[in-house]
Amino acid sequence: MRYWRQRMPKRMSHTSVWAMALLITLLMVLLMALPASAANDVGSTSPVMPPNIVIFFADDLGYGDLGSFGHPYIRTPNIDTLAANGQRWTDFYVAAAVCSPSRAALLTGRLPVRSGLYGNTIRVYFPDEPGGLPQSEVTLAEALKDNGYATGMFGKWHLGDAPHALPTRHGFDEWIGVPYSNDMNWVDEPDFAELVKLSMRGNTAEQAAVYARRGAKYADPKAEHFAAPLMFSRATNNGFVDRVEQPTDQTLLTQRATEAAVDFVQRSADEPFFLYMPYSMPHTPLFRSDAFAGRSLGGRYGDVVEEIDASVGAIHDAIEAAGVLENTLIIFTSDNGPWLFMREEGGVSGLLRDGKGTTFEGGVRVPTVFYWPGTVVPEVVSEIGSAMDLFTTVMALVGDDAASATDALDLSPRLLGEGVSPRNEMPYYRGGSLYAYRKGPWKLHFITEGAYGLPPAKQQHETPQLYHLQRDPAERFDVAAQNPRVVADLQAAVAAHQAAVTIAPPLFDARLAAIAAQMQRQAANPTTPNNDQ
Repeated sequence: MRYWRQRMPKRMSHTSVWAMALLITLLMVLLMALPASAANDVGSTSPVMPPNIVIFFADDLGYGDLGSFGHPYIRTPNIDTLAANGQRWTDFYVAAAVCSPSRAALLTGRLPVRSGLYGNTIRVYFPDEPGGLPQSEVTLAEALKDNGYATGMFGKWHLGDAPHALPTRHGFDEWIGVPYSNDMNWVDEPDFAELVKLSMRGNTAEQAAVYARRGAKYADPKAEHFAAPLMFSRATNNGFVDRVEQPTDQTLLTQRATEAAVDFVQRSADEPFFLYMPYSMPHTPLFRSDAFAGRSLGGRYGDVVEEIDASVGAIHDAIEAAGVLENTLIIFTSDNGPWLFMREEGGVSGLLRDGKGTTFEGGVRVPTVFYWPGTVVPEVVSEIGSAMDLFTTVMALVGDDAASATDALDLSPRLLGEGVSPRNEMPYYRGGSLYAYRKGPWKLHFITEGAYGLPPAKQQHETPQLYHLQRDPAERFDVAAQNPRVVADLQAAVAAHQAAVTIAPPLFDARLAAIAAQMQRQAANPTTPNNDQ
């Protein structure tokens, strides 16, 4: 409860001291003059309600895709207003450069490699995943629910689509959203298991043909190309109620999530609430409602981002109308960098190098805003923070611990203007391998590699590459030769980090063995029906 106290100025003039003493004396006289019942009423005011928590989590939004982060053509006035009246963090990171592990880290406050929520071959979860987020992982929703919060999620999950893995099984009272990326249910195209089999058989020509067809459909997305499911789930006293709408109209995904969120705010304003808004876009294929089609100077991608901005504005207004804005912490960030492979449909990373899938800055440094009127001190913050830290930060504000959030640090002193960010180091993992490490302004690359067939080719550096990110945020100039002591210091920090982390086996890759076993059974018994995925 320490964060809800009223803070006095650090220094007061003699005049102010006498004025305060006089005010206190008058107040005591008034209290003594009141009837006993009235005096008791004054002394028994209800405690301030814990803060509401709202997290907006865009999908594949680049560091340079917002007006407040430098985009000249995409208009994002609502997010920019939050940035101007809150804190805009310039050095904020996710724990992975792709969807599923990044989302797991935000919700658990743990590096994905600790819990196996990563893959070395399969980078994210795909449809019909038998596993999902392990029940042993404690989510922020579960921690807040234990503290009396209403918990609602409206948007993309991507941590398993089996019934036992859905958000309502991990602390959310209600959820409406797509269970994984919006491009994972292709119509008249091979599904995930079939593509894996093509790869295992070495059918490179057929694989190339599939990806060529898909590329054309990404560039000109039509409703008939995809059959994404929209799931509706809620927890009840007797279990769970789930239903699916498939295919869903993707042009309405942002709009429907927004409407559900506004309704949730209106229903939950009398109690503390946690609202998690993980948008399905601007991940491609890009869809937007009619009201935003052709609206942005930034093309279809700009339309989608501007609709997300309007959604943020609508939810902000709903919170304000409910009378709880000054008791609400709002956070806006992204799950990873832009999908540069998609060219004009994929966003930009601003002055940062590369994008989604890589451990260059453009892959894991994301645009981030904290807003809490009257509480968060407005400024631009260039200290290090991570989406993993949100778990511990929120629980500190609530007044509870976050013992399960192994890798999360408490950013609340920095948000409240009472201290600096406790995070001075950041590991950069790709799958289960540590590719790079940051300490202070310095970043050391051990392995560099592009993503999705884009350069650079994978290279393990015998002498690690060193960059000073404040002087060279685009990672252009390797200064390792000039700074051997810095290199040695970072290598020591890496050794300490690795000694403290036990890497679990990759859960995402488990399906490879299952598919291989299925293929072996089919080869041994060609007449056996192919009915096990």
